[in-house]
Amino acid sequence: MAVFGHTPLTRLANRRLTRMVGRGRGPSFIRLLTVTGRRTGRPHTTPVVPVVRGADRWLVAAYGEVGWVRNARAAGVVTLSRGDTAETLRAVEVGPAEAVPVLRAYRALRPAGWVVRSHLAFGPRSSDAEIAAVAARHPVFRLVPR
Repeated sequence: MAVFGHTPLTRLANRRLTRMVGRGRGPSFIRLLTVTGRRTGRPHTTPVVPVVRGADRWLVAAYGEVGWVRNARAAGVVTLSRGDTAETLRAVEVGPAEAVPVLRAYRALRPAGWVVRSHLAFGPRSSDAEIAAVAARHPVFRLVPR
């Protein structure tokens, strides 16, 4: 599966966001996702924008099957943090039916969804069936308290 969006500019922006959010600064909707590497056993951290719908939270892989996705599948556990606050959660990958409303909500997020919308394999007018057909290209994880 192709990896989209990891240009030198994206990597630089992620490094800066990681430093800022780690200090509790930067956009309030961004969290740091830390997950243990499936091969190295070392923690890897990247900025993410969780989708929040009511009491439920999800992570969406807008850029496809990137490293954090493979690591989250292997570990089953992730940590979300911002500044001095951190929580460890189970990450449960969901199927297309459950992913559709989450993917739709992610695309609609402002400004976060706007930044990645060109990488998403569906548009704002896509039907649920069209989104479900491409859901595997954008893995979605439900975050569950441990």
